[in-house]
Amino acid sequence: MPTKFALTLGAVLYSTTALSAGTTLFDDVAPLTTPAVVVPEAQELTSPFVLPNTPTIVFHQQVIADRNTQLGLGQQNSGSADMIDTNRTGPDANRYLFMPFEPNYGGGVAGVDGSGVQRVDTWDANYNTRTVTLVNSLTDTFIRGDASRWTPWGGWLTGEENTGTAGGVLHGRMFELTNPVDATGPGDADFVHRNIIPRVAHEGVAFDSLNNLYFIDELNGGSLYKYTAADPNAPDGNAFFGAGTVYVAKVDGGNNFGATGAVQWEALTDAMGQVLPAYAAAVDAGTGDLVGDAAANLALATEFNRPEDMEIATLGNGDEFLAFTATGTHQIFGLDLTTGMMSVFADRNTIDLATGLPVGTNLASPDNMAVDADGNLYIVEDQAAPKADIWRAVDLNHDGDLLDAGEGLSRWIGLQTAGAEPTGLFFSLADPNVAYVNVQHPSSGNDALVRISAVPVPGAGLLMGGVLLGLVGVARRKRS
Repeated sequence: MPTKFALTLGAVLYSTTALSAGTTLFDDVAPLTTPAVVVPEAQELTSPFVLPNTPTIVFHQQVIADRNTQLGLGQQNSGSADMIDTNRTGPDANRYLFMPFEPNYGGGVAGVDGSGVQRVDTWDANYNTRTVTLVNSLTDTFIRGDASRWTPWGGWLTGEENTGTAGGVLHGRMFELTNPVDATGPGDADFVHRNIIPRVAHEGVAFDSLNNLYFIDELNGGSLYKYTAADPNAPDGNAFFGAGTVYVAKVDGGNNFGATGAVQWEALTDAMGQVLPAYAAAVDAGTGDLVGDAAANLALATEFNRPEDMEIATLGNGDEFLAFTATGTHQIFGLDLTTGMMSVFADRNTIDLATGLPVGTNLASPDNMAVDADGNLYIVEDQAAPKADIWRAVDLNHDGDLLDAGEGLSRWIGLQTAGAEPTGLFFSLADPNVAYVNVQHPSSGNDALVRISAVPVPGAGLLMGGVLLGLVGVARRKRS
């Protein structure tokens, strides 16, 4: 069973922004039992997902951007849009969605292979015409774009999911788009490699409340890392990444796999970002950059099987936790950043609320993660439809262990697009009943960004949080 993890999940807030507490309808649904069935290509843009069926709530899905339309509008789009974040700060906060493309290097055909970056304007109902590719594919030989995270100073981070050499370049780089809101297109987008960060297979990236930057190495044998800037409140990326210490996590003493227990952060560099002598052998001779996996091996760091996405949130008592998926072992780990303890939050022993039995193989390859406005954690599977589901962790008494009666994992929605997987699930910070998710690499080749929304059924009345809601003035108090 999962190790007990002191996490009040229902009281969780993002560390970088305040969410609308106790207002979402997304968690007021029973476990989804309707199977996902692959739909014909003609229905991909109308019914990509099977949605919850709840008498008092109507769920809608709308494709707001798709690859074919973008190509027709002259926007370069190499497909496989991945993880999503918004501009969390600034005068137009929560207006835009930012996501990278994930294709690999396939010989250098612009617009076909290699990655890029796209921005979607959610304030304009004509989404497709307001979707702009800011970084064209193969810019700086950028490949396998995966991560997506807004920075405290107003930049946007992404990274390459692949390491190794392709197109004559050693990959595994982290990039910052320094002008994500102001850029008008590829001509004026400032896309900068931040080489103080080791070259790893990037996916999950997150900041805590002290502006420590956490990232992972998505390998079978990848580790968890932290970067602490010399100036954590730097006004821009040049200053933030100008000097700082890189650490790797050692759990329960390190030199182990998938361990739980106390976490020690082993420094790989000094406070200026210079590699320490013990890890000099992990520096790539051609670039002078630190190779994360080689350094982690020298440090005897704890390894996980394909650690992928992560979220950092704040508990009701003020503590922060970091949760991340381990795709290869079908686990979700949690690190309490205040106590320094690592534990297992969920795995195949967690109860499936549709059956009352352990979820077993129904939970497969957990990948992306997201948190809704009520602090519920969602887990996205890295599988092809119709087996690609998104799960919600249900924690009724908010103690975070998912072991009490009525608690566990609840299947939320399921993907029905042939050959595709869901990725990048993101809950709007402006509207608690809106979420976005990408339909990645469908068999049709027409990747799509889907907007999912929930509204009460008129006249039905909803009993939520002890308050009966009617037609007008819907309000909801925070659950105790």
